[in-house]
Amino acid sequence: MGKVILEQGTGPVPILAAYPVVLVGSLVNDKPDFATVAWTGVAASNPPTISIALQHHRYSLKGIRQNMSFSVNIPSADLIKETDYCGLVSGAKFDKVKDCGFKVFYGKSETAPLIEQCPINHACEVVQILDLGSHELIIGRIIETYVSEECMTDGRTDNKKVNPIFFTYGKYSLLGKGVGDAFRVGRSINPKAKIDAPQIPGRGRGTGIK
Repeated sequence: MGKVILEQGTGPVPILAAYPVVLVGSLVNDKPDFATVAWTGVAASNPPTISIALQHHRYSLKGIRQNMSFSVNIPSADLIKETDYCGLVSGAKFDKVKDCGFKVFYGKSETAPLIEQCPINHACEVVQILDLGSHELIIGRIIETYVSEECMTDGRTDNKKVNPIFFTYGKYSLLGKGVGDAFRVGRSINPKAKIDAPQIPGRGRGTGIK
C-alpha cells in the first residue's frame, strides 16, 4: 500500500477523519456569546473533562478568561445555519443570541450560558489553559450536563435523535451507519485473549449513549 506525505507549509497536518461541531458559550462583559468550534474532545471520564481549542483572537476567549468558565453545546442538524453563522461573525460586533434566536439558560454556573435548542449542554469550569501556538487549549471540568428529553431512549442519550453535526474538510456531515459493536467486533481476532476493554462513560442510570 503506497503512502503520500501530506504537508501544511513545511510540516505535518493535524488531520482527523471528522470533527464534532459544538457551540462554545461564554459570558463576555455580562453578555452571553457563542462561538462555533470543531477542535474539541473528551479529555477524561473521571472527573468528566472536555477540551476545546480556540485561536487567540477569538472573542469568546475574553469571557472564558474573565470567568474561568464556559459551556459546550451540541447542536443538531436543525441548527446548521445558526451554527455556521456563529463561526462567521464576531461577538464583538454582532449579538449572536438575538440574531440566531437562541434561548439562553443557566445552571449551577451563572457564567456559562447554555442554549435551550441544543440537544446536549455541558457547563464547565476551566481547569487549565495552554498556549500551544496557533491555538489555546482550554481544559474544562464538566459540572453539569443537560439532555433534551426528546433525545432520550430508555434513559440514555440517543444520537439518532440528537443528530449531531461533524466538520469534514470544509463540509458539514452527519453520523453514518454503524459498522460494528464497540468492544465486541475485535474479539474475533483472538477469542482466547484476555479482554481489557475500557469502561464506557455514562453507563449510569439516566445517562449513556445509544
